[in-house]
Amino acid sequence: MNQLWQSSLLLINLIAFALYGIDKAKAKRHAWRIPERLLLTCGLLAPAGSGLGMLVFHHKVRKSYFYLAVFAGFILWAIAAYVLLKL
Repeated sequence: MNQLWQSSLLLINLIAFALYGIDKAKAKRHAWRIPERLLLTCGLLAPAGSGLGMLVFHHKVRKSYFYLAVFAGFILWAIAAYVLLKL
């Protein structure tokens, strides 16, 4: 079960990272974009992948609410880990 949990976390963070890269590539080509709402949701659910995507692709770095979403995601995951380890 622990391996499944870790694999799931890795997968969602890789997906979030990829979404930031895809959206940056589409922005450069002036193509259809990934909605900001989805990228913000990724920030909450996969803060490591989203944060790395922001840094590596230099995408959405001027918008402070993306930093806030990533920070809130780290807080959310820290609370979840604390609660789960406390059980």
